[in-house]
Amino acid sequence: MTTSHARTLLRLEGVGKSFGPNRALSGVDFDLRTGEIHALMGENGAGKSTLMKILAGNVRRDTGRIILDDEEIDIRSPADAAAHGIAIIHQELNTVPAMTVAENLALGREPRNRYGALDRRAMLASARQKLARVAADIDPRRPLGELSVGMQQMVEIARAVSENARILVLDEPTAALSRAEALQLYEVIGEMRAKGTGLIYISHRMEEVWQLADRVTVFRDGTWVGTREKNQISPPDVIRMMVGRTLDDLYHHGDRRAGAVVLDVRGLAGAHGIGPVTFQVRAGEVVALAGLVGAGRTEVARLVFGADRASGGTVTVNGNPASATDPSRAIAAGIAMVPEDRKDQALFLDHTVADNIAVSSLKDHVTSGVLRRGQLRGAVEAQMDRLRLRRSALRLPVRALSGGNQQKSVLARWLMRECQVLILDEPTRGVDIGAKSEIYEVINALAAAGKAILVVSSDLPEAIGISDRILVMRGGRVVHDLASRRATEEDVMFHATGTVAKANGEDND
Repeated sequence: MTTSHARTLLRLEGVGKSFGPNRALSGVDFDLRTGEIHALMGENGAGKSTLMKILAGNVRRDTGRIILDDEEIDIRSPADAAAHGIAIIHQELNTVPAMTVAENLALGREPRNRYGALDRRAMLASARQKLARVAADIDPRRPLGELSVGMQQMVEIARAVSENARILVLDEPTAALSRAEALQLYEVIGEMRAKGTGLIYISHRMEEVWQLADRVTVFRDGTWVGTREKNQISPPDVIRMMVGRTLDDLYHHGDRRAGAVVLDVRGLAGAHGIGPVTFQVRAGEVVALAGLVGAGRTEVARLVFGADRASGGTVTVNGNPASATDPSRAIAAGIAMVPEDRKDQALFLDHTVADNIAVSSLKDHVTSGVLRRGQLRGAVEAQMDRLRLRRSALRLPVRALSGGNQQKSVLARWLMRECQVLILDEPTRGVDIGAKSEIYEVINALAAAGKAILVVSSDLPEAIGISDRILVMRGGRVVHDLASRRATEEDVMFHATGTVAKANGEDND
């Protein structure tokens, strides 16, 4: 279907929304055609999520009109949105981890037998059909909480796709997916587009938008900046529209010179076939762990930090043993970690930003058993300034912040500790381009200050761009060490898939 000749399915005209004195949307316009993938882009705070919440029925607009099939409609609730054929896949999971995959897929629509009891056989059969539509190889009987974040996301996508929505909104749908899972999703999206579904696609990943979208709309500071056919615009144009500046030097870190070995990992091994792994990270060096999903990148990071118990091997920091038995001992040895899932593993969502930043440094501000609150607040504010977090957010619950600012809050916590080794697992997942740039600046500054930094990233351009070396993993082991300045994405993938080993007739393991 050619979108330029497709009819308009949805129009949002002059939509405005304020939250108290803060204006989130200022009379914005947006339209969606049948059989179209329309990308909506902008930094966090640009108004994208507010507009989608209005469309989903979670937030009421103050002004403007919503027109579906040339008729004005009023969406007062998520039930209204569903009745109009609108489905939303949120960036944050909207699932119940304690329930099984099948129960999550059937939630609110559980099949019943003629006696009114839950028909589990029918529920399992239905779940398998839904998962098959998105090519997700998942046992529907497993508790959802046992799955990886990526697999949980695929379950939510399967649920939304099964509703046969006329309009599907995808908010950062691949943020937690591996490359293989993302490719599966792209196929599903293509099938829905071919059937005439209109898709609104929100993503910070420029290469993804350019692969999928037909049109691009950019918001900035709650206003509409412009809408363009994809063939009439370039990625640099979109970036300029989003942030008012170019990001050609996004990954630039100059010529770093590595110093003495800080982190020394030897023969480290863990459960599920991880290791033995041996590598070093030097002062002033950024080393990236890359590889396909299941290669063991996160598992190795967790072993180094002591979040998972090692079955063998040693970890030292500046020559001193850093027993990888529990995080508290790793922290005491000078190791810090920003985990992959910041909301479940790093943040206390209902506590303030200040509390989240200070929590690991409280004892450093105690004198004679008394917490010196003024001193502590000054230290917290210093880190907020360093990371460009507004001091006005100090007393806000951290859940109220954008993804990028939540990530900065976790970083600020460890910067207060002045750790020698910083492990960053997917440091820019789900954050906008502006926040990414700021996080990269922090990483560069920490390396310049002599910190040893280990990064896990599924974003190959990021892994190559911010690091000095790339350790490619396959099957739970490091199979190659690449200098980033000479590496390409193809190089990394060859080693990650074993292509090089096969081509040479040998095994790099």
